[in-house]
Amino acid sequence: MALRVLLIDDDVRLFDLLSSYLEQNGFHVIGAPDGPRGLAALEAGTFDVVLLDVMMPGMDGIEVCRRIRQKNTIPILMLTARGDETDRVVGLEIGADDYVAKPFSPRELVARIKAVLRRARPEASGERIVAGDIAIDVPGRVVTREGELVELTGLEFDLLCALARRPGRVVARDALLSEAGRGDVIVGERTVDVHISHLRQKLGDDPRSPKLIKTVRGVGYVLAKEKS
Repeated sequence: MALRVLLIDDDVRLFDLLSSYLEQNGFHVIGAPDGPRGLAALEAGTFDVVLLDVMMPGMDGIEVCRRIRQKNTIPILMLTARGDETDRVVGLEIGADDYVAKPFSPRELVARIKAVLRRARPEASGERIVAGDIAIDVPGRVVTREGELVELTGLEFDLLCALARRPGRVVARDALLSEAGRGDVIVGERTVDVHISHLRQKLGDDPRSPKLIKTVRGVGYVLAKEKS
């Protein structure tokens, strides 16, 4: 069965180009020309991934992403003509899974879609990571701490897994996205810092005196081996 893609973009020519190429590569594409109609389509149908343009009149892609994440964990790949890192950081902060900067090749886009789908649907290896009082069901993408469910974004989950697979060992900022399988996300070290801050908050780790995810100044982060 073809994977279903929801493309939310007001550029009709881009939709025609991408839908033709994606359908040749095993995807079925449904288009929405603006944010409200994209949200309505997502409510009414079943999709595997959302391609979301940032620069749209009225409701922009950042707001659409925010609203999707209030209800849905579907993978979101944002499309932007902007080169400003701030836009990429904001999108990732609110739950986007990846970014592709325009202009891009359709072949690159297909590769990025497949990458976010692999991360969202890891093979049923049964991998389970336990680090102190944190338990991670990797195939199910479920995290608990002391038995309590912790809701994380896709990127937060991947960063936590990268740290939890190496408890007690420092992971450098510039290596952490690669360790998390996000080496294709072109963002700076500030993005890592922002998401580590979010992880601490969601895991109940005091940001003023963290005991769980510790900062190694000038290097990176380390997840404590044992419950503190």
